[in-house]
Amino acid sequence: MNKIQTSSGSAHFRPQARLGPGRRHRALIAAIGAAVLILGTLLIGLLLSPDNLSTRLEWRNLPPSLQHPFGTDWLGRDMFTRTLKGLALSVQVGLIAAACSTVIATALGLIAATMGRTADRIVAWLIDLFLSVPHLVTLILIAFVCGGGMRGIVIGVALTHWPSLARVIRAEVLQLRSAEFVQISRRLGQSRWQVATRHMLPHLLPQLLVGLLLLFPHAILHEAGVTFIGLGLSPHQPAIGIILSESMRYLSTGMWWLAVFPGLCLLIVVRAFDRAGESLRLLLDPRDPQS
Repeated sequence: MNKIQTSSGSAHFRPQARLGPGRRHRALIAAIGAAVLILGTLLIGLLLSPDNLSTRLEWRNLPPSLQHPFGTDWLGRDMFTRTLKGLALSVQVGLIAAACSTVIATALGLIAATMGRTADRIVAWLIDLFLSVPHLVTLILIAFVCGGGMRGIVIGVALTHWPSLARVIRAEVLQLRSAEFVQISRRLGQSRWQVATRHMLPHLLPQLLVGLLLLFPHAILHEAGVTFIGLGLSPHQPAIGIILSESMRYLSTGMWWLAVFPGLCLLIVVRAFDRAGESLRLLLDPRDPQS
């Protein structure tokens, strides 16, 4: 069943056609390809020697070549190494931040659906409050208050990206609450905590996994954006936001490779995460309205 959110906030469901074997096969191939691309980027970035990040003035401002596929910057540092290490760092930050945000969304979604109407109203108010404010602005404020750096970015992303997933989890738990096995568990004397953790949470794992993957692109892009304006990671770290911020002052001199290759790689990795999440959603939910 496909869930449709109306303007009044109520959820309606409509029947869906089954996902055909051809589309399922394509979704599986896309998910594997995206996972290989993401893991390959992460591993290459971690395994590359940091020696190419050292200053070598005799190699400065070199255009792309076989020796330096992405060229070099104004200090002679290899842009290929800087870009892949920056992507690896962004993936690590995105993983931690998205995981923390998923935990917050899961906890609040379960509380809203199992702890009574008062708790449900409070959680719904919090969701509406956070959704009403542009989360990039909230993220910048939180990162500034936390002093920036990796800690500020992780806390900011975790505290601003949970509302949409929490709303989905809350709707799923409300639907599970009326299931027969949940009603039987309550009649047998199990507490709300036991029902939520033993019976509801296992059914939410597919949604949580997909939600985690779909939070990744937002986390990476917002980490790069906040770092770009100077409130994110340290300038000494090879982060994509720092690379793009530093390259702005050299674009007018014709050094286009300083921004084009890092920005293009960032978009490819973000798109790979998005594609992996969508493909996994199709594989875990065999019904799809577009099939």
